Amino acid sequence: MLLVCLLQAGSAFFCAAANAQDTSEIGIGLGATNYRGEVSPEYQLKNSRPALTVFYRKDVSAPVTLRGGFTAGFLRAADDNVRGVNGGTPPLQSYRQVNTKGSVFEASAVLEYNFLDYHYRTDKLHFSPYLFVGVAGFYANTTTESKNSSLGGSFNQEGSMLGLAVPAGVGIKYALSKHINLGLEAGVRKTFTDKLDHLAEQDQLLVNPHDQDWYYYSGVSLSYTFYKIPCPKVYKKNEALLE
Repeated sequence: MLLVCLLQAGSAFFCAAANAQDTSEIGIGLGATNYRGEVSPEYQLKNSRPALTVFYRKDVSAPVTLRGGFTAGFLRAADDNVRGVNGGTPPLQSYRQVNTKGSVFEASAVLEYNFLDYHYRTDKLHFSPYLFVGVAGFYANTTTESKNSSLGGSFNQEGSMLGLAVPAGVGIKYALSKHINLGLEAGVRKTFTDKLDHLAEQDQLLVNPHDQDWYYYSGVSLSYTFYKIPCPKVYKKNEALLE
């Protein structure tokens, strides 16, 4: 409901400026990917691993931007990092002693909704917060191991998979100059699988089969804006005379 209200307010604000834009951007970003799932039931900052992204943006109107991108990063999580109510490792994680690590590659297409027109050069501050949502395909290659030898190696698994995810999040854009822009973004990827950590088929007493996996990307970016210069209108000689 909050998102709908914000979009309605933004639409009213931009109703006079929603014409097609002649700007596009190409950029690169550095940040971190993070995993949440069976081995990490909650988001843990210590699980963050380096990631790189490249993207292309096309401004459809002042508030709406389409973006295509490719992101590559690493994933990791460990039962030892989970903390219970008493500050120690919970009994399940202490017994299981599982850790997961690997990499993820993502191709995405998202729609960004800008609340301000940060390309409008007469403003003193050229920035805009934005929301984004879209669709992504990902390839993940991960390894899961247990340090508990009594489990007989059943938790030691590795493999790769292809999947779909829904990326969504928030960000802010700041135009440093006419062509150079700085960005800051944080987003989540909702997957439709429980197999990133290879635990879905394990003993149901030691895993949660209903807890699907998520991953995140957060980072900063630099982009370059291209302005489409319309060709001057050429008048025929007789049309110029009539004018």
